[in-house]
Amino acid sequence: MLRERGAEVARVKADLNAFRITYRQQVGSLHEQLENLELELAEVELGELSKKLDNDAARASTQPTGERQEPLPRFTSDAVRRLFRDVAKVIHPDLARDELARDRRHALMVEANLAYASGDEEQLRWILQAWERSPEAVKGHDPEAVRLRLVRRIAEIEERLEMLASDLAALKDSPVWKLKAMVDEAAAKGKDLVRETVARLKRDIMVTSNRLDAMRPPQ
Repeated sequence: MLRERGAEVARVKADLNAFRITYRQQVGSLHEQLENLELELAEVELGELSKKLDNDAARASTQPTGERQEPLPRFTSDAVRRLFRDVAKVIHPDLARDELARDRRHALMVEANLAYASGDEEQLRWILQAWERSPEAVKGHDPEAVRLRLVRRIAEIEERLEMLASDLAALKDSPVWKLKAMVDEAAAKGKDLVRETVARLKRDIMVTSNRLDAMRPPQ
């Protein structure tokens, strides 16, 4: 089930990425071209007023506006250093017995390094606690140790399944998914929504270009 759910999430991500690239190539560049033309048209229409606003904004930015509160810098405390050493001692990838365990340790170590760099003691404690609840933290080969490792492994799998379900729901709630669904639904009815959008954008670009040419002073 975990493999199937992981493969489904990977497939959906791949489909959305492929759609995003295709849509960007066919439609996105036209959107950018139209936006640039509209921006240029607005600048021409504003004329001297636009320059005046820019000058006023520039003068205002040079005047003092009161004391600015700078964000407080974060420093790595001794407690964070000790906690990071404790984490590294137990989860370092070199301590792994197999490749799967090494991958899990490596992922946790990356998170630990990020938390240490930002001085996030709470995150380091969470990483340490997550490790202590993991199957690899159980030592020994007696029946009770084997049973406890299996229980923890099942809990990990169930948690991973919940995360994948959440990821899949987020993907299906994304704007890209909804746009792709609209395109696919239109295609099922014999309509090419992307082609129609491209044609509309080209018309808008032509109209905006003509307006811009009319606004410009003669050479």
